[in-house]
Amino acid sequence: MLAIERRREIIARLTADGKVIVAELAKDFGVTEETIRRDLERLDKEGLASKTYGGAVSKHGSAPDLPYNIRESVNVMEKQAIADKLCELIGDGERIMADSSSTALYVIKKIKEKKNLTVITNSLKILIELADKQDWTVLSTGGVLKKGALSLTGSSAEKMINSYHVDTAICSCKGLDLALGMTDSNENDSLIKQAMFASAERRILALDSEKFDKKSFVKVCDFKDIDIIVTDTEPSEKWLNFCGDNGIHLVY
Repeated sequence: MLAIERRREIIARLTADGKVIVAELAKDFGVTEETIRRDLERLDKEGLASKTYGGAVSKHGSAPDLPYNIRESVNVMEKQAIADKLCELIGDGERIMADSSSTALYVIKKIKEKKNLTVITNSLKILIELADKQDWTVLSTGGVLKKGALSLTGSSAEKMINSYHVDTAICSCKGLDLALGMTDSNENDSLIKQAMFASAERRILALDSEKFDKKSFVKVCDFKDIDIIVTDTEPSEKWLNFCGDNGIHLVY
């Protein structure tokens, strides 16, 4: 594993758990503890972590959004597995909304084999990805550019989304909790996801398994607003039972 890949994985763990321990990282990555300490020192200098004795903690109590280039490069196998499963749920000719999550980008890359899709998105990365799709209709939400996230948010983006009705909305989130439901890290992203789900016949939440039993800053919606959850591995029995009891189709 390259050093930059290792640091990206460390950031992902900080985002998920709020802290990391030098000894555990060294064992997991098969490197020396001194190597890990150098990684943490660099992340500290870059403002992405706070180095402590024996490890590091998230720079903020509520972990901030990671830069898009980092989010796109972590948990790649998990996102590809999600994309593979979600591709099976999308048919030719569908009208789709997709949020600006890195997971949604992997889904869009996978479904490019489909024909005559209409895609509405607030993701600049997805817009660029689809620039060569001649048989697709691709619409941008417009809005205010969110620095570092390559996404468009704000009232004008919400207004555009609310003016359309689509077959399927595909969104991700930062956390999924049995009591709180679907949560995300900031209000602007949350409002975009809410608008997309409200404008769709079928609402799909696509998220990797590490986000189960996690809580983030802002509530997006309750489980009654989710039709399908697509994830990379089989969730715990409590989640299987919960989804079954609440009429949510769980795909993994």
